[in-house]
Amino acid sequence: MRRLIHKTIAAVTNDLETFHFNRAVARVHELSNALADLKGDDADTARLSREGWTTVVQLIGPIMPHLAEELWQELGHATLLADSPWPAADPALLVDDTVKVAVQVSGKLRGTIELPRDAAQKDAEQAALALPAVTQALAGRQVRRIVFVPNKIINVVG
Repeated sequence: MRRLIHKTIAAVTNDLETFHFNRAVARVHELSNALADLKGDDADTARLSREGWTTVVQLIGPIMPHLAEELWQELGHATLLADSPWPAADPALLVDDTVKVAVQVSGKLRGTIELPRDAAQKDAEQAALALPAVTQALAGRQVRRIVFVPNKIINVVG
């Protein structure tokens, strides 16, 4: 959830700077839906929920200032939202731990696999060759070569 909060901060900041207001609203909406689905009664969940809702209010400030100020006061802040600093995204949380890698057989897309970022070529090849669509596309043909571009694509040439 923290990763989603910080990715949303970065994306909305960029959207507002490039005047893509509808996209910014959509991203805030996605974050608020994820926060509404957050379950748990422990202190960490409560802290994370508060951080998320505070961020939502800050991000809607430029778009809906009157509503944002009311919500800011409801969150218990004594100062104005307009006087608070814009939230900053943590760069460490913007990088995903996993990546989706396209799997091709002789240049035709046969599926995607999810791998840890910077996975070893041997692990990526094993996962790609285990896909049912890949084994079906090879249909008894010998694998002549495998082209691997880390974190992007695997092309099995048969």
